[in-house]
Amino acid sequence: MIRLHRRIIFFSLVFMFFMTSPLVTQAKEETKEINEADLRQALYQKTEALTQVPWYYLAAMDQYERNIRKTNDDDRITGIQISFEKWYGVLPPGPSHNEREELVTLFGGIGKDGNGDGIADPTDDEDVLYTFAMEIQQKIAENNSMESAITAYYEREKATTIITQIAKLFSHYQTVDLSERAFPIPKWNNYSYRSTWGDTRGYGGRRIHEGTDIFAGYGTPVRSTSYGVVEIKGWNRFGGWRIGIRDMYSIYHYYAHLNSFADGIEEGSIVEPGDVIGSVGASGYGPEGTSGKFPPHLHYGMYKDNGKNEWAYDPYPYLKRWERQR
Repeated sequence: MIRLHRRIIFFSLVFMFFMTSPLVTQAKEETKEINEADLRQALYQKTEALTQVPWYYLAAMDQYERNIRKTNDDDRITGIQISFEKWYGVLPPGPSHNEREELVTLFGGIGKDGNGDGIADPTDDEDVLYTFAMEIQQKIAENNSMESAITAYYEREKATTIITQIAKLFSHYQTVDLSERAFPIPKWNNYSYRSTWGDTRGYGGRRIHEGTDIFAGYGTPVRSTSYGVVEIKGWNRFGGWRIGIRDMYSIYHYYAHLNSFADGIEEGSIVEPGDVIGSVGASGYGPEGTSGKFPPHLHYGMYKDNGKNEWAYDPYPYLKRWERQR
């Protein structure tokens, strides 16, 4: 914990260096509480200055790794992990991780010193992020684009899609703190819902219900529950007119059985909590344009990507929480 406290103090100084404005407001900024998201962003921006890799891509790749890992070192604030085998090469790692960069390089390791102390420490956020950024920089040079570099590093095209979307969000909003949520139906409308996760469905073969149905009248506005990028828009024979939105946590939010789409909503569009993306309908269960085979409602689903595949989980508890917060 002593190491963590020292890092918080250091990152606070880094944050003030990169984020302060005129001197008249500096005193106020210095007394402002700096949360973990701000500390991470300051570190991303410092690393961009050193390596020329855009901070929002570094932030997106870090967020992607934070999303797919079950645990993270409590003594760190970033999630990038580099194995000791890659970091040290054939050099046996010492328990205190105090090997100098020159020695690590001599033994074929990729570990680098990112904070100027001469030590390449795989448990130090600055060293790890700097080393990672240099690896990405090299892959950009080899593959001629950021997207190709990400695919080469993670060896997964879906990772590139998700990371690019997260980077787009961070670049657009100039922050990594995009955790706000909203209930998908505006509060002044009549609606009802209950837990329907796992109920059986018969159309298209026996399957379970992967979401929550929110019943409301035709044309009731449907809102985005999160900051995100529209990944899919169009017709699906099960979901009818539907929209899929990916957020910074690699969660895919699925809105189905819509009656219409909001103007300006296209694949690649950026949305935020509360933005109207369409309206409630009863579309689906047939070829394009089929409607009226069930009462009008919004089917809302949530899917999590874990770095290898994607699975559905019950959105009902989250909906109840967001409903209380609005």
